[in-house]
Amino acid sequence: MAQTFSALRGPTPIDRATLAEPLTPEQNTPEHEPRAYPEQPPLIPHSTEGYEVSVRGNKCLSCHARSRVGESQAPMISVTHFADRDGQFLATVSPRRYFCTACHVPQHDVKVPVKNDFVDIDSLLTSTAPGQYPSHATHRFPGFRPRATSQPKR
Repeated sequence: MAQTFSALRGPTPIDRATLAEPLTPEQNTPEHEPRAYPEQPPLIPHSTEGYEVSVRGNKCLSCHARSRVGESQAPMISVTHFADRDGQFLATVSPRRYFCTACHVPQHDVKVPVKNDFVDIDSLLTSTAPGQYPSHATHRFPGFRPRATSQPKR
């Protein structure tokens, strides 16, 4: 008898195929999503349906390349994307940073498929009094200590 163990699979046994849920439309908004943690790649706030990002071409660069941001008013890709693996800066986007959707993803308006207790870094750092740590931080992040904050003098 097959086991079932994933909330995403529902009651379907692991040895049986399931039908995928239909994709929801990509969000298409001028607002930029806030980042949930330091060094998080920015999320794509617009639809990328039909964009080609391959060895033949990169549609993202038609707006986000340094030479196109004046016309497009899109944010320029980070200068870190011009550095090669040895830290040498190149005149064009580094091949290792060329495939944008390896890190940057468009957003879909969907319900959360699996319950989780993720807390973004700013909420985590501001949710406790100095010297106290939220219970979810100490058991999930051994050695976690929030940054020191200065307290106003009374």
